[in-house]
Amino acid sequence: MKYYIKRLLRSFLTLIIVVTVVFLLMRLMPVEGYFGASFDKLDEVQKEIKLKNLGLLDPWYMQLKSFYVSLLHGDLGESITYRPKVAISSIIGSKFLISLRFGLASLVVSLVVGLSMGILMARSKGKFWDKIGTGYVVGANAVPAVIYYLLIQVFVTNWFDLPLLFEKDNPVSWILPVLCLSLVSTAYYAMWIRRYMVDELNKDYIRLARAKGLRNKTIMIKHVMRNAFVPMAQYLPASILYTISGSIYVESLFSIPGTGGLLVTAIQRQDNTLVQALVLVYSSIGIIGLLLGDIMMAAFDPRIKLGAEGGSR
Repeated sequence: MKYYIKRLLRSFLTLIIVVTVVFLLMRLMPVEGYFGASFDKLDEVQKEIKLKNLGLLDPWYMQLKSFYVSLLHGDLGESITYRPKVAISSIIGSKFLISLRFGLASLVVSLVVGLSMGILMARSKGKFWDKIGTGYVVGANAVPAVIYYLLIQVFVTNWFDLPLLFEKDNPVSWILPVLCLSLVSTAYYAMWIRRYMVDELNKDYIRLARAKGLRNKTIMIKHVMRNAFVPMAQYLPASILYTISGSIYVESLFSIPGTGGLLVTAIQRQDNTLVQALVLVYSSIGIIGLLLGDIMMAAFDPRIKLGAEGGSR
């Protein structure tokens, strides 16, 4: 409990620092983003009046104080150019549900395929399936994602007669985006579960279990897989949360109206308030994922004393 509280406070402090830095950096951006297309049509007096109404002429510490007060009340502000005067919380909320559906679908695919592939690679170390799996893992990590995303969109669409872009009322149009979202995660899960299982298989207690006559299936399930999953638990929450929150590039590529494409659109339209809110959301997701990973690792393996001297992270 001492470690959990300590880790929670550190995460909260990190989030405060990230939010503050982003807030101050956004205030260094050109003011054109707060006016949209009407910037060139206004004179200096009109511009100054609008900036004053937005509180942007106040000292930075007063702006920061107002921001945190609004944030504590759940107010992320209003969109400036994307949907003028519409609450950002409602914009993000509606689009997050779409990203959530795609994220959960790709998560199921990547976990099932990735863990199964990693287990198969570990059990056939150095053989055919291990080489095939290793080739896939190396390819998925070495080749820039944008290249095979485009190849999938162009060629797989023609080969299997699948929709090129996302269509709200067509479930078949989910296939390619989910496939793209799950490719890297599948390779990630396969690579790490193979590594940890191979490490466990080479340990003395496994040799002893085999010498005692335990069946290979029993050894794999009760000992190897259980212990191999402990280090995996540290990275799973962050990976899961990032997947659920949506991919910026995939959603833009397939015209999916989720939070990923929203960030790109907000940057293009210079909607600084919306960009600031989205960065806050993604930062929170990352920090929460790391926190849950440490908590899960400590909970799954009672031998780990992360709060003890010399064992802190």
